[in-house]
Amino acid sequence: MCAEGYGYVPTLCRILRFKEQKMIEVKNLTKRYGSKTAVSNVSFTAEESEILGFLGPNGAGKSTTMNILTGYLSSTEGEAKINGIDILEEPVKAKQMIGYLPEQPPLYLDMTVMEYLKFVYGLKKCKLPINSHLKEICNLVKITDVKDRVIKNLSKGYKQRVGLAQALVGNPPVLILDEPTVGLDPKQIIEIRALIKKLGKNHTVILSSHILPEIQAVCDKIVIINRGRVVANDSADHLAKNMSADHKLVIRCEGNPADVKKLLSAIPGMDEVFVNRENVEEGVSEYFLNAKPGTDIRREVSKRLASRNYTLLMMKSSELTLEEVFLKITTGDIYGNVGDSVDKLKLSK
Repeated sequence: MCAEGYGYVPTLCRILRFKEQKMIEVKNLTKRYGSKTAVSNVSFTAEESEILGFLGPNGAGKSTTMNILTGYLSSTEGEAKINGIDILEEPVKAKQMIGYLPEQPPLYLDMTVMEYLKFVYGLKKCKLPINSHLKEICNLVKITDVKDRVIKNLSKGYKQRVGLAQALVGNPPVLILDEPTVGLDPKQIIEIRALIKKLGKNHTVILSSHILPEIQAVCDKIVIINRGRVVANDSADHLAKNMSADHKLVIRCEGNPADVKKLLSAIPGMDEVFVNRENVEEGVSEYFLNAKPGTDIRREVSKRLASRNYTLLMMKSSELTLEEVFLKITTGDIYGNVGDSVDKLKLSK
């Protein structure tokens, strides 16, 4: 059986049925392969119509967790529930709630797009009106123009869209997407991200990725996993705000930029003074100041500027980027060398 009608205004019955518990609830999930632990005590939750980003470097345990959530793997310890249904105790019932797009879309390349979607429809034993349901999905993921083409002749971007379409068959309330933009060109990536944002209005989405800008662009909440353990669980903004950045300042002050830079560079513990913008207003420039982590340079900055009668007009802590948050959480040092645990993490947009 499948969830009821695909309409993009959530029905009252869905709201009443799902509001009692978390849509996804993972508690102390552990998976061991002999003496090797792939994931250890992983816990997180996701609400209805929330996009949760599951972020970590390659090999961190993301795909293992996704495979447990979707019933492809059993956990060694802990539990995973979909809308209150335990994936191990009631696997068939739990899987009916999930649409899954693995990193490699499960496509039958010799079928046409519509033949494939009808095949998936039958596998899922869907009860929705087949023609209108599949037409709506094709329109949503923008594959109507290729619905009669053989899948093997489609571009990578269209194949990914067909993979998303099969996950949507039956209108499952939960979508689990594992690295959905890998191998796509920039235009295709933008299109898939926009589609995921749209899907998040009516589905709970878990988006697994090692691409930081992707997570930041579409997700409401972020779970960071490193070496099989959850090391952070919050929104991107809160992650940055909750981490001290007093050693990274943005200031605006009067004075000759070369003189100000020389003056502030002499402060003990100062690593770098960078002139960001000269003459943001007459006689006033903006600077980025980086000191050694744990060094509070604010008072000394004020004191040295005052000694030259340079008026300090603004001083604020520089917000950490998501890249810096990730590196600080997983390595403890956003300025040091990036270790093997994050060597495959994509830091640029």
